[in-house]
Amino acid sequence: MLENRDYMRHDSSSGSPSRFQWSASVILMVALVVTFALQAINEVYGKPEIEDWLALTPAALARGYVWQLLTFQFLHGGLWHLVGNLMGLWFFGRLVENILRTKRFLVAYFGCGIVGGLLQAGLMVLFPAHFGASVVGASAGVMGIFAIFARLESDSEIRLNFILPIRAGVLLWITAGISLFFTLVPSSRGGGTAHAAHLGGILAGLAWVKLGWHRDFVVLPWENLRRWMRFWRPFQTPARKQELIRTAATRGRPWRSAGVKAEADLAPEEFISREVDPILDKISAHGIQSLTEGERKTLADAQKKMAKR
Repeated sequence: MLENRDYMRHDSSSGSPSRFQWSASVILMVALVVTFALQAINEVYGKPEIEDWLALTPAALARGYVWQLLTFQFLHGGLWHLVGNLMGLWFFGRLVENILRTKRFLVAYFGCGIVGGLLQAGLMVLFPAHFGASVVGASAGVMGIFAIFARLESDSEIRLNFILPIRAGVLLWITAGISLFFTLVPSSRGGGTAHAAHLGGILAGLAWVKLGWHRDFVVLPWENLRRWMRFWRPFQTPARKQELIRTAATRGRPWRSAGVKAEADLAPEEFISREVDPILDKISAHGIQSLTEGERKTLADAQKKMAKR
């Protein structure tokens, strides 16, 4: 059950439940409610056409309105549309945020939303009669977060409509199947839902876990790019570049005695035993947040070595 997970337990050290904190998922929920209220006020007292600048439309996207890939995720077409997404963030957003930590959670949430929006927009261009002219809602991001949760906690029990018990992994494939069907068969019987956006969000969530990005020691692609840019000096000589690389490697390498073999020379089994097992013991005792940058790099190196076997 979900309450047995480490990240759902209260802090028992003080003998009382831990104080409520404003997590990113809760802040997102507040932002969605506030935005919906502003939509309603604007509809009655303002200029409804303002939403045309914020909702995702292929025509505006083609004109360079790229901000719509983010802003459409805050708008909703109705009260129950909003409530459904709030429930998804409440039940799954908080759990996934505890697993991924706040930074990666936000990247995953908005990234899945963008992928879902792009898939929906592409189909709106190709089949405008079936996929409409615009799309709004946080559903793509929420579906992506649900997909991440269902892959990491597939045996967790979910009460569908608060009644029917079903495993998270099973519900994921049912949801993905429905989204795929109504994407391929865009019938009005689909309830006017942006099923392609849902499907895109689910696929992005599955890819997130498949690539291992839910593990905080796995470096995200743009983080590698950022590190590369720190050392990129196009007008320096090759000799100077090599000198900088050697200096950075020396500073980042943990101290070792002269008699110890270099990590690169160790066999995978010996590397795991000597370098990785103590780090795993440290995670078990103090949590993954206690790792140093060097220890996280060692785990990343271990993953590369295991992949080559």
